[in-house]
Amino acid sequence: MGEIDRLLAANEDFAGARESAALGPHPRRGLVVLTCMDARIDILAAFGLHLGEAQVLRNAGGRVTDDVLRSLALSCTVLGADMVVVMQHTACRLALATDEELRQRTGTDFDFLAITDHAAALQDDVELLRAAPYLAGLRTIAGFLYDTPTGRVTEITRSTRTA
Repeated sequence: MGEIDRLLAANEDFAGARESAALGPHPRRGLVVLTCMDARIDILAAFGLHLGEAQVLRNAGGRVTDDVLRSLALSCTVLGADMVVVMQHTACRLALATDEELRQRTGTDFDFLAITDHAAALQDDVELLRAAPYLAGLRTIAGFLYDTPTGRVTEITRSTRTA
């Protein structure tokens, strides 16, 4: 059996055992987590979250990009999210190469947003979110660093707004 067939078989088991409890699209805890696409990060387990409690956005490096801003605009204005956690992690491939090296390796001209300093990158990304006028509904924006070997999270920065 190939990998795609394994996925489809696992989905049959999942769908057959799924409870009929209706979950809405709104994150019940008002939370959006932006993190890296690294397969070693299990966001729900790391934060003790359950399906429907948070929206999870993933990309290379867990960086704030135009597509993240597009998704957050909807999360905040349409789906009621008022809190965002931006979480990077140790041993990230974006911290091991420069944008130029990544462009050469991939043959693209993307801005990969390589990370030379997690604290500075998190501060920059949190500030980007704070400065976006369409994200004024965000009451809390935090920057975390996930330690890949241990699973421990360290808060690097936090910005809060009052109503």
